[in-house]
Amino acid sequence: MSEVNSPPSLGGWTRFVTARPRLSLLAALVLTALAVFAGSGVAERMGSGGWADPSAESTYATKALEREFPASQPNVLLLVDSGRASVDDPAVAAEGRRLAERLAAEKDVTGVGSYWQTGSPALRAQDGRQALIAARIQGDEKAAAEVLERIAPDFRGAHGPVDVSIGGPVAVQHEMTTIIQDDLLRAEMIALPVTLVLLVMVFGSAIAALLPLGVGIVAILGTNAVLRGITEFADVSVFAQNLTTALGLGLAIDYALFIVRRFREELAAGAEVREAVGITLRTAGRTVLFSALTVAVSLAAMLVFPQYFLRSFAYAGIAVVLLAAGAALILLPAALVLLGHRVNALDLRRLFRRGRAEGAAGEDGDSAQAGAGWGRVAGLVMRRAPLFAFATIAGLVLLGLPFLGVKFGTPDDRQLPSTAESHVVQQQIRDGFPGSPAGGLEVLAEDTESRTTPAEYADYRARIAALPGVLRVDGPVAANGSAFFTVQPKGEAVGREAQHLVHELRDVTAPFETSVTGRAAVLEDSKAAIADRLPLALGIIAVVTLLLVFLLTGSVLIPVQAVVLNALSLTAMFGAVVWVFQDGNLSGLLSFTSTGDIETTLPVLMFCIAFGLSMDYGVFLLSRIKEEYDHTGDHEHAVRFGLQRTGGLITAAAVILAVVMVGIGTSRVTNTKMLGLGIALAVLMDAMVVRSLLVPSVMKLMGASTWWAPGPLRRFHQRFGLSEGEISRAEPQPASPSAPGPTTDSEPKTDSVPKTDSVPKTDSGPETDPDAVRDKVEA
Repeated sequence: MSEVNSPPSLGGWTRFVTARPRLSLLAALVLTALAVFAGSGVAERMGSGGWADPSAESTYATKALEREFPASQPNVLLLVDSGRASVDDPAVAAEGRRLAERLAAEKDVTGVGSYWQTGSPALRAQDGRQALIAARIQGDEKAAAEVLERIAPDFRGAHGPVDVSIGGPVAVQHEMTTIIQDDLLRAEMIALPVTLVLLVMVFGSAIAALLPLGVGIVAILGTNAVLRGITEFADVSVFAQNLTTALGLGLAIDYALFIVRRFREELAAGAEVREAVGITLRTAGRTVLFSALTVAVSLAAMLVFPQYFLRSFAYAGIAVVLLAAGAALILLPAALVLLGHRVNALDLRRLFRRGRAEGAAGEDGDSAQAGAGWGRVAGLVMRRAPLFAFATIAGLVLLGLPFLGVKFGTPDDRQLPSTAESHVVQQQIRDGFPGSPAGGLEVLAEDTESRTTPAEYADYRARIAALPGVLRVDGPVAANGSAFFTVQPKGEAVGREAQHLVHELRDVTAPFETSVTGRAAVLEDSKAAIADRLPLALGIIAVVTLLLVFLLTGSVLIPVQAVVLNALSLTAMFGAVVWVFQDGNLSGLLSFTSTGDIETTLPVLMFCIAFGLSMDYGVFLLSRIKEEYDHTGDHEHAVRFGLQRTGGLITAAAVILAVVMVGIGTSRVTNTKMLGLGIALAVLMDAMVVRSLLVPSVMKLMGASTWWAPGPLRRFHQRFGLSEGEISRAEPQPASPSAPGPTTDSEPKTDSVPKTDSVPKTDSGPETDPDAVRDKVEA
């Protein structure tokens, strides 16, 4: 086998990672053990919020009200149930007042108010058998959760004539964090054994199947340590742990599949172990590095948004991608050097291959058969390219149509299982109490010089009450030159009327400074922040993706094609999110409660993740097509050959990643379920529809012009471009756009096959088909 032409730096890198493999693996083991220690307890330091814009008007008003009027922002609710008695019964009232006094005496609890103390009708159920005690636990999310854990056992349960349940935002967030941690452990217990079985089916060898899992475990544990460090100076969402597990396993498996398969191919072709590792790093390794950069860029785009929920996924995603790629490019080659031909050991598929040749030859035959099938699919698609292109695009657009009816909202207790205590409490409040005790809008009025008169407050209240979307106005409650009004909107707390009312309230003139908060206001400010930053995020993804794909292919058109087709591959995911999770279809089967809307940040998050993963598979396919086109100059053959070589690999990787995401999708928290199942659907659609049908048909329609680039850009690529293939810089020049491409049925010329001393034989005799000869030589 001839030596590969490659830059000296890559040769040096190969020597670096293979010089002392035992030392490399020992160092990795020590670092992984340290990561376990450093990352322990990371979940307890994470928050369950992060959907609000920290610089928004609603955030400012919320913090000011917490400081000046803590009773206006209760975050814990005690639902007192008197059974068949009335809450006005003397014994019930006495116990209610005693509970409120006990709660007020607790450390870090303030702003306690109850129905029996205030007489507010909003705190009494319409049937008269339930009432509320509201309070505020001071401190941030973590501190409030610790206080709730301390006091909850003393208040939950039976107290004389009443029974107490606990709800409110702090209880919802604490229960959500606990459930997510439990669900994540269960998802890992589901995904790991299923993934191992699938890897054994793909590789045959149990030894080879364990390598991707090892890379994934290193990436996950390392990312937990990184997140633990980030929590020291920034807020991190607990939801980011789900992404760490999913991408840690998924990308590690993708990269290890690509590298191990190429290594085994080189061994089967007669290369020595270190030579096989070197070729693998210069080819598949280069593609893995390129792919990791594209995924990291897609995830990094979330850093432009102010919500820490989105930024948390960028922290976790960038860390896990880089660690997975690093482990695949440093630790995996060291392991392959030590294993050598033993990478094929413990071939469990021999049990099902009676009478067939064993070992590498049998495996190569299986690969050739599978590859030939993908080659036939590519040939069929290109013969009917207009039909497949139109039908696939039309189908994807049709699947995405439900997203046109998307409604955005804020997450609440209905994210939790219907049996969760805080969900039960909040649902009883929604169903049984007048108005919405926790769903009103608060208007903060600030007069630093304290010149506002009661008459001016009354006039301002009258103007608010006159707005068409207002049901009731309470207040003002004044202190220290500030005051607040509570406005109950008509309809749902975060419905369209309430969202419109936010803007009307902000437009009302007043002789003092006003700011509006409440769930609907937080939603409007979050939507505005996302809309403001979304063009920048999309621009970063598009520009960097176009540049990276150009460096890989040297074409101006392929990068544009890659971005457009990747975006099309996500339509089914977005359509399904609305049809299932917003509209409630399949809610019984999937065990969730539909809120009638989608949390504002989730579509952004799902786009960045799914787009990055689509580019991951796109790079795998395009790199092999580019390699073959550089060898032969035959456009159609290169497309067919690329799909033939990578179709099975991409599909296997997609199925395994989908299994991991479905494991995440078994979560009892709706947003996590939506994230896992939505990404799984996007990955499968991309691998099985876009890469198999749309890419070959579009590349056939574009013909040889696919590879066109202006002269200056072509020279730039020749100087700085990257490619996977074992090629010299004396490459054949791409055909010009006007040059006619080869016909669909044409076969590559046999003299384009790299020369070799002997042609591989099959059991049935000499190989005569040119494509089959190329398959054997490339293997």
